[in-house]
Amino acid sequence: MARWLPRSTDLTRFCQKLNRVKTLEDDMMETSFNRCLSTIDLTLLGIGGMVGSGLYVLTGTVAKEIAGPAVIVSFIIAGFASLLAALCYAEFGARVPKTGSAYMFTYVSVGEIWAFLIGWNVLLEYMIGGAAVARAWSGYLDSIFNHKIKNFTETHVGAWQVPFLARYPDFLAAAILLVATTFISFGAKVSSWLNHVFSAISMGVILFILIMGFVLAQPKNWSTQEGGFAPYGLSGIMAGTATCFYAFVGFDVIAASSEEARNPQRAVPRAIAFSLGLATGAYILVSVVLTLMVPWHTLDPDSALADAFYRRGYAWAGFLVAAGSICAMNTVLLSNLFSLPRIVYAMAEDGLFFQVFSRVHPRTQVPVVGIVVFGLLMALLALVFDLEALVQFLSIGTLLAYTFVAASIIVLRFQQQKGDVPVPVASSRPNPEPHEGPSGSELKEYESFSDKLQLVDRDKSKEQREPGQLKAAFEPYLEFLSDFYPGEVVTVAVVTLMVSAICLCSILVFGNTHLHLPTWSYSLLLVLFSLGFLLSLLLIWVHEQQHSTQTFQIPLVPLSPALSIILNIYLMLKLSYMTWLRFAIWLLLGLLVYFSYGIWHSKENLREPQPQRVSARYVVFPGSSLEERVQAVQPSSQPATGLPDTDIDDCKR
Repeated sequence: MARWLPRSTDLTRFCQKLNRVKTLEDDMMETSFNRCLSTIDLTLLGIGGMVGSGLYVLTGTVAKEIAGPAVIVSFIIAGFASLLAALCYAEFGARVPKTGSAYMFTYVSVGEIWAFLIGWNVLLEYMIGGAAVARAWSGYLDSIFNHKIKNFTETHVGAWQVPFLARYPDFLAAAILLVATTFISFGAKVSSWLNHVFSAISMGVILFILIMGFVLAQPKNWSTQEGGFAPYGLSGIMAGTATCFYAFVGFDVIAASSEEARNPQRAVPRAIAFSLGLATGAYILVSVVLTLMVPWHTLDPDSALADAFYRRGYAWAGFLVAAGSICAMNTVLLSNLFSLPRIVYAMAEDGLFFQVFSRVHPRTQVPVVGIVVFGLLMALLALVFDLEALVQFLSIGTLLAYTFVAASIIVLRFQQQKGDVPVPVASSRPNPEPHEGPSGSELKEYESFSDKLQLVDRDKSKEQREPGQLKAAFEPYLEFLSDFYPGEVVTVAVVTLMVSAICLCSILVFGNTHLHLPTWSYSLLLVLFSLGFLLSLLLIWVHEQQHSTQTFQIPLVPLSPALSIILNIYLMLKLSYMTWLRFAIWLLLGLLVYFSYGIWHSKENLREPQPQRVSARYVVFPGSSLEERVQAVQPSSQPATGLPDTDIDDCKR
């Protein structure tokens, strides 16, 4: 029976495979894509991904049903919360200018299986999001023509009464997706130009709405006679914040496009900051004019802006609002179709997804196979499926990606940069007992040979604090932490921080409702998990981190990413249980794909050396010349019988 059980070494090797990180190329600017996008191009892509139909629909819905005129405060808080996640994306996009967005960021810092699951969820998120926007686009255009398109389809094609399927096939939604797919396949420059056109029209309409809205504004609509500024109180503002938060998803298209940016180190952080700032300003100002034009409790949630102008006697303005809404939806469609194939390309290029999707067209320099295949799948979803029940799934995929990117920022910031090798400090982990060289001098010993020879002449007596090592000021008080390798304590602390955040948010969300905890136990658990979260944060902070002036870095690390983590987890736990059930099913499908294909075809798997029964160490005999003699010694697990007779060839540094 025992022989069928896996050995501990096999389990260790398997876990190492799951958590291996991506090896980045020396020249990260080298790419098969066309680096043609400027800061303005990326900024407009981000604005197009964020300022969509939500500006014309979401503002009215939240104002009437959730927060009242205090929807303005909800958008301010949601904008700040989105800024925390956006800054994490900005740092990664500048440091790792490769396509893949959250998938790539997780792969280079956390591990392979986590990166695959993030990419797998983002893939479905973009597919459902694009199909849902296409159906909204179709419905909005149909409403302008008094639903003639819908009535014609139901009369001549028929209506369906099948669960999970739409009531009727939406040919218009599928058609607009196919047209958008065609334009996207022409290349990044064509996609960017088309996005410029629609974004310019959309921003022009928004500017018209703001000017006309302030002219027609009536401050009495915020008075107590109309219910006041915050009729639903603080709870309404926070509930509105949770809804408004999803209006800002879409800036990750900038990070997904970093491999096509001319100067990603500068363009990506600037584009994310500009696009998020402009989008937040647009949402706040439109909310102000909307609730000042008409009383908030009389708004039409389905077409708040158009209805507000109609009721103030400017029916013609409704056509401009409709044009702006359709153009805004077009930019969101382009954003989804632009990002999705590039994330699939990144996964396929790493060997975790089917290799056919890694092909780049030599002329247009875009992953044309991924664009066509997933464009067709998106069109099929929009044609026949009822997407209303799946729209909430978008939230959990986005929030999970935000959470892992924030955690990856902490892990990567406290790791050594590529090419750095840890230099032991006075109280670092003790080395194995040194060997004596031919001249009686102490030998320098390393566990591997190829990447350590560069340290032969380094002065070991010189004390240097590397990223991930304990700060010198705290060493007298936390000396036991110096026995760990750089970054080990930080990694454990990040895991503890995330577990504490999950437990803390679970108590906040379910403690009084589902769990029915007594007051004393509710308070005690809140205190305990809060302390665990803060102590983990403190444990990370007492270690050295990387400080770079070459690329953008998010300020206040680890505090800023930690706040983003706890906020994202809180919002995820507020989602319905059906969303979590669908999420679990999709994750199981992803694990099936990974263990049947990805883990075996991963490029990192090909880079791994084949396991050998006998390991070897190397010692470097110091000498006065430029040449050093390197000899193999027995591993520490075997009895030492002296140096073997066979010497390794002399090596030059």
